Amino acid sequence: MKGKLYLVATPIGNLDDITLRAIKILEEVDLIAAEDTRHTLKLLNHLKIKKTLISYYKQTEKNKSNILIEKLIEGKSIALVSDAGTPGISDPGEEIVKKSIENDIKVIPVPGACALINALICSGLDSKEFIFIGFLPVNQTEKKNKLEEIKNENKTLIFYEAPHKLKGTLQKMLEILGNRKIVLARELTKIHEEYIRGNIEEILQQQENPKGEYVVLVEGNREIIKNEVILNELSLESHYEYYKNKGLEKKEIIKKIANDRNTNKNEIYQYFINK
Repeated sequence: MKGKLYLVATPIGNLDDITLRAIKILEEVDLIAAEDTRHTLKLLNHLKIKKTLISYYKQTEKNKSNILIEKLIEGKSIALVSDAGTPGISDPGEEIVKKSIENDIKVIPVPGACALINALICSGLDSKEFIFIGFLPVNQTEKKNKLEEIKNENKTLIFYEAPHKLKGTLQKMLEILGNRKIVLARELTKIHEEYIRGNIEEILQQQENPKGEYVVLVEGNREIIKNEVILNELSLESHYEYYKNKGLEKKEIIKKIANDRNTNKNEIYQYFINK
């Protein structure tokens, strides 16, 4: 019988955030694959768990995935953990999950801490819809292109950023996205947890020597939101005419109206079926 792969979320700061289920799984599995074995060993020592560890980090993900798959096929159960938070979210995990699915190995999530979600719910920005970008590309041209790609999004944008890159990233955001409201969530669940709120220009002036890991949350494009609010105040017929006058076909118009009004497109289609 094949083993199971558990994706175990670990604390992002405060060790008390480990779940009872996560502790149980870490105690029961045959092997723990860790982004940094030294970091994970500290957590295991805190939990008084002794277990065989194998390193599994970004640069070795493809090769180590094959080794782990062999062990899973042999019947061993494996817990995958990252240094903090949920595996696969801006951390190693995607490769082994894909290969496990290909080999008909059961993949089981063990929920827990996730920095982006905790930052979002405390940000004060729109949390109904959001787009998670994670770390922007290191290459400056690629970073610029990514920001250009998402600048018209009306949803809250969420990024991860290292302290030494923070000011440069905020400067690039100011240049491309404009002076929007943002929130910097720093050192989540740790002693120095902090939420810094304001517009990009204000926060740039405050950040002299950034420290700690950051989640950067940026409000959606207000002009797009404003236009959508205006359109949504129109009758459905006027909303339809607005897009028709732009030369759009009926199918595309219905799709846009549904998106603007956050409604199922089939409902809009039924309304206009005889028009």
